[in-house]
Amino acid sequence: MTLTPRERDVLNLLALGLSNKRAARDLGVSESTVKFHVASLYSKLGVQSRAGAVARGIGLGLVSV
Repeated sequence: MTLTPRERDVLNLLALGLSNKRAARDLGVSESTVKFHVASLYSKLGVQSRAGAVARGIGLGLVSV
């Protein structure tokens, strides 16, 4: 499983607890784009929640908090 650079960016922002709206502002993209990346992360990481995505990302060494 490989994450795109933008998916990694979004995952890191999720780990910081940012909302989709705030993540979109920080990344300079629309909120819909962030939602798309979050959905893609859920699918690739096999999770159903933001917390699950962050936990899985930590477990895989993709995120450090």
